[in-house]
Amino acid sequence: MDIMIFDISLWVYLALFSAAFLAGTVDAIAGGGGLITVPVLLAAGLSPVEALATNKLQGCAGTLSSSYHFIKTKQVKLSDMWLPIIMTAIGSITGTLLVSYLDSKLLLKAVPIILIAVALFFFFLPKVQPYIASRFSLTHIQFAVLIGTSIGFYDGLIGPGTGAFFSTAYLCLMGFTLVAATAHTKILNATSNAASLVMFAFTGHIIWTIGIAMALGQWFGAQIGSRLVITKGTKLIRPMVIIMCLAMSIKLLWSNV
Repeated sequence: MDIMIFDISLWVYLALFSAAFLAGTVDAIAGGGGLITVPVLLAAGLSPVEALATNKLQGCAGTLSSSYHFIKTKQVKLSDMWLPIIMTAIGSITGTLLVSYLDSKLLLKAVPIILIAVALFFFFLPKVQPYIASRFSLTHIQFAVLIGTSIGFYDGLIGPGTGAFFSTAYLCLMGFTLVAATAHTKILNATSNAASLVMFAFTGHIIWTIGIAMALGQWFGAQIGSRLVITKGTKLIRPMVIIMCLAMSIKLLWSNV
């Protein structure tokens, strides 16, 4: 398989690196980094499918970076995550394989409404989360099979809001704190990104030079973002999730007008 190379200037690479750095910082805190990187990739001259495939490469670096930091600082115990990781990978691979055969436009129309609901949930989080968590709960195995597989499938098929959906599930169904939910979310986000990336690698649509340059930016940005999650906690995560969910909703609604 030939590696596709774009003949672009050093300044464009620096701009892409900077955009990925910002996206990595934001994504580690609240998700939604693709809102920054996908338009930038399209502006650089990539086709929509090349932009999505290349975005998976650079996004994977960011989620792996933040995951590494959360594991290193013991916010996540990786030995407890193997089943959710496996089920999320299966879901993501399935979604990526079916992306050409299913009409994702219908599902995409519902995503803005769901994201607005997630934003409202995070706005009222202190009152709503304890109430929901006390009445709805899943075991570790149930969460892995039901949530890991379904959200992983969604990420492979469409993608926007995956981090917010995982975080909400951890808060509502496992009773996690916001920092713990964010940390565990990044592990599963990295899993779904990596699984989907493997599938995209066989299609020949990844622009590797651009993806690697942006991956470096994502890695360093995610390191900063994941540190802010631990040091600032709820005060930073809640408003960022609300802002990113609403931003993604507006972007998707605008795209489908």
